Amino acid sequence: MADDQNVTLMSIKKISAVLGLALLLMAKSNFAQELSVLPQPESVKILQGKFVFSGNTAIVDYKENIFAIAVQEITLLKKNRAGGLSNQLVFTKDASLKPEAYRLKISPKQITITVSDKLGAFWAVQTLKQLAGTNAFKTNNTWVLPALEINDRPKFSWRGIHLDVSRHFFDIDYLHRFIDRLALYKFNKFHWHLTDDQGWRIEIKKYPELTAKGAWRKLNNQDSACLKLAGTNPDYNIPEKHFKMIGGEKMYGGFYTQEQIKELVSYAAGKGIEIIPEIDMPGHMQAATKLFPWLTSTGSVQKEKSFTDPICPCKETTFSFAEDIFKEVAHLFPSKYIHLGADEVEKSSWKNIPECEALMRKENLKNIDEIQSYFVKRMEKYFHSLGKELIGWDEILDGGVSPTATLMYWRTWIPTAPKSAAEKGNPIIMTPGEYCYFDAQQDAHSLKKVYSFNPVGFGLNENEQKFVLGGQANIWTEYIPSEQRLEYMLFPRMLAMSDVLWGHQQDFDSFSRKMGQQYEVLSALGINYRFADLKGFTDHNVFLKSTYLKIEMPQNTVVRYTTDGTQPKITSMRYDKPVYIDKDQTVKAAVFGANGRMGDVFTIAYQQSNYLNAVQVKDPKPGLKFSYYPKLYKTVNLINEADKTESGITKALEIPVQKKAESFATRHQGYFYAAEDGIYSFFLRSDDGSVLKMQGKTLVDNDGMHFAIEKSSQIALKKGYHPFELLFLEGGGGYTLELEYSINAGKRKAVSPIDFFIE
Repeated sequence: MADDQNVTLMSIKKISAVLGLALLLMAKSNFAQELSVLPQPESVKILQGKFVFSGNTAIVDYKENIFAIAVQEITLLKKNRAGGLSNQLVFTKDASLKPEAYRLKISPKQITITVSDKLGAFWAVQTLKQLAGTNAFKTNNTWVLPALEINDRPKFSWRGIHLDVSRHFFDIDYLHRFIDRLALYKFNKFHWHLTDDQGWRIEIKKYPELTAKGAWRKLNNQDSACLKLAGTNPDYNIPEKHFKMIGGEKMYGGFYTQEQIKELVSYAAGKGIEIIPEIDMPGHMQAATKLFPWLTSTGSVQKEKSFTDPICPCKETTFSFAEDIFKEVAHLFPSKYIHLGADEVEKSSWKNIPECEALMRKENLKNIDEIQSYFVKRMEKYFHSLGKELIGWDEILDGGVSPTATLMYWRTWIPTAPKSAAEKGNPIIMTPGEYCYFDAQQDAHSLKKVYSFNPVGFGLNENEQKFVLGGQANIWTEYIPSEQRLEYMLFPRMLAMSDVLWGHQQDFDSFSRKMGQQYEVLSALGINYRFADLKGFTDHNVFLKSTYLKIEMPQNTVVRYTTDGTQPKITSMRYDKPVYIDKDQTVKAAVFGANGRMGDVFTIAYQQSNYLNAVQVKDPKPGLKFSYYPKLYKTVNLINEADKTESGITKALEIPVQKKAESFATRHQGYFYAAEDGIYSFFLRSDDGSVLKMQGKTLVDNDGMHFAIEKSSQIALKKGYHPFELLFLEGGGGYTLELEYSINAGKRKAVSPIDFFIE
């Protein structure tokens, strides 16, 4: 009996030990999974224990200047902490570490941050803030940090965000918060687009009219579009604080004084961020040319074929004006860079101008592209005299570029531009519109699209990749009139971009899991971020006798819905189980955050349907009939057969045209083969417009000029062949055309050659 008891006790002890170890491993595993730091550190090792950062935590450094901005940041944070146990945070130096790199070790008694430069120390503090989660942004609160070791460094030296403040203005107070948000996610460049046709935002002492008059305007067509959208979305309202009465008229606008700019530049530097100013020339200058029409080649201000009249590079007065501007700009911004712009220039305005013809003869210029190149190269020489380097959009390649200019690649429809620049030895900042233009409307794919961005792709070999400094996201504000709308368009895509540019990405599923805590941080900061999409349905759904609406919901959210056609409210029915559908009706659903903020409204239509019978196809062969129309159409119903220049057979949805026009349309026709009876969901994503027809009727209407967005619909099909037609139009600027489908709510898959036939 005693022996049995001993065996039993030993067994219990062994089981307890094993169970304890298992629980410890599970806890570590869960902690690692829940460790939500973005961008992803290079390496993370989870240790035992925790560190409590409080008002009593001592900050220890060796009084080296490299720790200054980090110590300042952590000291400010410490002031808002409640008292706690005595422990310490120690800064140390290791000159062998790469620029911006850091080592972070957290043990129960001490945090040690090791760096070789001030930026590394600052980024380490941002990591601590993210480890603290929402507590980092609460006052009178301690932080509980997991014990761990992190080794981290950025892959790219240029991790930027661009903001256009010309189309719509954002005041200096907001820009301080904007800088804070960039810093938290380790962005280190703020590209400030200060001038454009719609407004001049930087004070220039020599030309006070530029802000006295050029910073203000009557409401334009972009403002009108925003106000119309504000009828259903208040984020589109234009803030009253940006209006003032001038000469008895209500004018919109604003500008930054030179003192404000100096202060913001200093503030950003204290957050590890370099501000790069852009004064866009020679195009996008109407805010100045309206005041000084002598800057144009004709002495008048008019709209040409595509863009407004540029300033004229064939007049010495133009260079005197430009040099006056940039002399003051260089004094305000310590950055080694100035962005000249030089994009979307209406060069046709320089044709048949005596001064331009004389310049071409004098400088042996062959065409108007080389006139622009002359302007860019001459301005670059002036920048060098100021101790600055020139950045330009990739149009600076046209007509020839100097080997010292930095190129900012944005035109995805010119895929050879990065390779051409690298072959010439030009540094490159990658910002291709397909991935990096955050003014593009979002859909369920937007975040994943940003996450798939590879700055050293685009056909660059290993040696050419060395010329890539990094990348940035761009925000153009034609239809972003408010701080709320700006943040909605920026977040959470900015977090995906941070992971791309810091360079230690995992897979998208891992990133998505981290976003649970990151959404809580964004909420704590009061950021109007876009909620993740609701899933589990299409825009237009069909059912045979009855069905259920099953909504896949984002984490930590509540979904509310209506069935009477009205917009959901915080008091509407809460979705907590599938909704039974047995009649034609429309459900409207929206996400509500913990603070009651409402996200996008999803309109989900249901219609009773029977199976559509297949048709007889005598001699089916794989493929689709293809037609190509090299012309600009605004909608697919305008496609004219008389414009067709090519036709043939494609395997699926390819566009087999060697040299595509800037604007064109296509038509694919044939039969879709339904492999079984079922309800088929089709998902059509395009940039620009597209329309999918089945059985001669429109199934998915994604028509019009727009960025890449997805629309979807269901159809009940009998097994067999069904007439299929897909119309697509590209308005310029690169295109997207993707079609996926699922059967009976199964897994989505892209259409392929096995799905299509012709007679």
